[in-house]
Amino acid sequence: MSEAAAGDLSVSIWRGGADGAFARYQVPARASQTVLDVVTHVQRHIDPTLSYRFACRVGMCGSCAMTVNGRPRWTCRTHVSKVAEGGRLEIAPLANLPVIKDLAADMSPFFEKWQAAGGAFAPTLSRADPVEPIRPSEPDRVVADAGIECINCGVCYAGCDTVRWNAAYVGPAALNRAWTLMNDRRDGAQRERLAAVAADGGCHACHSHQSCQDFCPQSLSPTGAISGLKRMAMKAYLRGELKP
Repeated sequence: MSEAAAGDLSVSIWRGGADGAFARYQVPARASQTVLDVVTHVQRHIDPTLSYRFACRVGMCGSCAMTVNGRPRWTCRTHVSKVAEGGRLEIAPLANLPVIKDLAADMSPFFEKWQAAGGAFAPTLSRADPVEPIRPSEPDRVVADAGIECINCGVCYAGCDTVRWNAAYVGPAALNRAWTLMNDRRDGAQRERLAAVAADGGCHACHSHQSCQDFCPQSLSPTGAISGLKRMAMKAYLRGELKP
């Protein structure tokens, strides 16, 4: 495709699967334009075969996460004016995940690791039991508060160097979720969960590069959650509750 005309964007978009390549498109530049707007324009007006994922478009679901100029981002909240370099954009699927097609990454490994780290809440009460109130000011609730806003968008996983090096590493989102549940007294699987996250590929595999913290669109601190799990695991080892 020819070079972008004045006022247009030159957009390179990944096409195909893992062995695909970038294709260039010329997209009109508009005021307050987001990267998701750019992708949508290409799909609706230039090439309807382009595959990508989105849902809410307002920064609530995280479905539209992609790699923009080498950085994982929510494309619905990323304004072109903030990231376009010389009117150019490069858009690719999230890294560290298989590619289904074009900009759609396969999230299966992400959620499989989330489950392996004990991401599911294990209730100790039944529906017939009264609901136990937990006040926001309670110490455990305050500790967990920093991580409960995670919506599993996969941005931290895509930006994690350790995930790239170590395929067994469950990733920051899974460990962040485990941390919130380890601080929830209503959960009944804390011993099993701590054993899972203390095993190979768990919290001790983190090198504390803090890429997850840097990339998180919610400004959460998975690194802090992982550090908390490391402390919990060490104390459990010393008490004889975990085996090395």
